[in-house]
Amino acid sequence: MTDENSTTVVPPALAGERLDKIAAIVFPAYSRVELTRWITAGLLTVDGRAAKPKFRCRGGEQLALSAEAEPREYWETPEAVPLDILFEDEDLLVLNKPAGLVVHPGAGNRNGTLVNGLIHHRETLAQLPRAGVVHRLDKDTSGVMVVAASTNAHRVLTGMIAAREVRREYLGITEGRMISGRDVDQPIGRDPHVRTRQAVRDDGKPAFTEFRVKSRYRVHTMVHARLHSGRTHQIRVHLQSIGFPLVGDRRYGARGRVPQGADQSLVDYLQRFPRQALHAARLVFVHPGSEKELEFNAPLPQDMDNLKKLLAEDIGKNA
Repeated sequence: MTDENSTTVVPPALAGERLDKIAAIVFPAYSRVELTRWITAGLLTVDGRAAKPKFRCRGGEQLALSAEAEPREYWETPEAVPLDILFEDEDLLVLNKPAGLVVHPGAGNRNGTLVNGLIHHRETLAQLPRAGVVHRLDKDTSGVMVVAASTNAHRVLTGMIAAREVRREYLGITEGRMISGRDVDQPIGRDPHVRTRQAVRDDGKPAFTEFRVKSRYRVHTMVHARLHSGRTHQIRVHLQSIGFPLVGDRRYGARGRVPQGADQSLVDYLQRFPRQALHAARLVFVHPGSEKELEFNAPLPQDMDNLKKLLAEDIGKNA
């Protein structure tokens, strides 16, 4: 077992939320089950006093954690994983994650993850919760993400993400020709029938995504998506809910749709696309140290760029 001692302040943006939910956001290194157990045992206090997991905070309270966590040795295993670093200083790293790279070690993926590579690149990251990772991308989603490299940066960035002060924008290619942009404000929770999926459901957590059309093809659309919340698989679930699943996203309704009379090269590319066609293209936030606004962009990866070109060529050939 390892001793865990940490304090933080409840961000104003989380006022009115339950203590167990807030703890899961501001102490991202630990599972909600683990945190709830510590709250119940009085090891995670509010302004120095024990509270129940369902206690609702007003914002501004000090949370103090003094507990013992199970060791996670595989989180501290450095490995030479290739990293595409867009920016780096003493407080943070900004990366362009390739599709196929798992972010966190876990059951079935204890090696070769982004975290293993980060610790190899900078060994001091092993001292931070989740090696400084403050938000994640799905294994098969590519694009830009920020990693905290200091205790202060971790605290500030975690608070900014909880307060929706980090602007995250994505590009995706969907099945179906979208006529205009859509704002989707639908709660998301675990699919009651398939535990590895999420779904729009009335008792889910609030989720809001802006979708805007970038390019229209014959039976596909390139969309720009902006997150206003951070639910698991949010963009994928919201697109499925309005009838425009991402190309390649068979978990969320993609069927390998092809334009009528398309060249075989496009048919093959669409039907064999190996992942959800989703890319984190832009990240904007205030530097936790200098307080200057930073903006980072990651170009479309080769697979999505090739698909975009093939779809554009298809329009020309079938005008």
